[in-house]
Amino acid sequence: MSLRFALPLALVLTSTAAVAQAPAAPPRPAPRPDTGSTAELREKTVPSPDTRPQSIKDGVQLQKPQLQDYVAMLDNIPRHALAKPKKPRKVLLLAHAAGFVHSSIPIAAEAVKAMGEATGAYSTTITFDPADINAANLANYDLIFLDSTTLNFLDDPKDAAATEARKKALLDFVRDGKGLAGIHAAGDSYHTSPPRGSTEAPTGTWQDFDTMIGGYFKFHWLFPQPITVKIDDPKSPLTAMFHGQEFTVHDEIYTFVQDSFSRKRVHVLTSLDYAKMSDVDKAKETPATKRTDGDYALSWIRHEGKGRVFYEALGHSEHIYATTPIMEHVLAGIQYALGDLPADDSPSVK
Repeated sequence: MSLRFALPLALVLTSTAAVAQAPAAPPRPAPRPDTGSTAELREKTVPSPDTRPQSIKDGVQLQKPQLQDYVAMLDNIPRHALAKPKKPRKVLLLAHAAGFVHSSIPIAAEAVKAMGEATGAYSTTITFDPADINAANLANYDLIFLDSTTLNFLDDPKDAAATEARKKALLDFVRDGKGLAGIHAAGDSYHTSPPRGSTEAPTGTWQDFDTMIGGYFKFHWLFPQPITVKIDDPKSPLTAMFHGQEFTVHDEIYTFVQDSFSRKRVHVLTSLDYAKMSDVDKAKETPATKRTDGDYALSWIRHEGKGRVFYEALGHSEHIYATTPIMEHVLAGIQYALGDLPADDSPSVK
């Protein structure tokens, strides 16, 4: 014997209408076409952004981006926060570089600031003065953003006590429950710099920071290196904008000293798909310091004490800051580090 129940017509119509009006799932991004090798790109173009000079003149860092970069960034930054801030958030962005001064530092700073303004996720103060990293000033902020800071970016060569005070202020800030985010050359800080072509790997010079940020630089594939980016954690809210699909991008691609970076210490979000890199490009990496595990992570998060850390290795080229999904990823990382976007930050390898 079977029992059958007839639904009221009004309920059927209501349910049908609800289904018909349900919002469609967002379209998945189409795969990008194969644009060829670095050599082929150079043959097809005139000298491009990789030839831009460092962002410094007469020993002073330049603080304004180029107009075309600024406009492209404004047209493509995210317009919506991924999470509602628990309270008004304040970000201190440090754009001081003690080593190589990337031409993209000014546009990166303006992009972080513009994203906060457009989404209401946070407000940003930009500084080029490492002296602003002090306990009294940091009490006014929820997150420090390191904008391609290179080498010993907090050091005062003439004042060892001031240097140590800045370092302590940064560590205490994060470990006591606040946030740290860094892009590109934030991972090229506090390590030795062996001569180009040397068989010696760099060694860390400030272990607490090197561990906090997740690793330190040893080699890069030069812009415009094409790579395939794979999504290591497609379930994370920090990678939702990629819809679980790998994508291609051209940039300067950082790699990290094997002992400095480990999935046992960070939660990897995205990485270079090394298996899809050509043998010619693989051979460019210095054999003596080449990673033996083929693990070339690009972005990750981690807990540091009571605080949170986000790092993104892309960002050498100005065009990265006008690439919406990547900037949505950076925005998500900032909101995670602020404590507004919960995410699994347990190590990828237990």
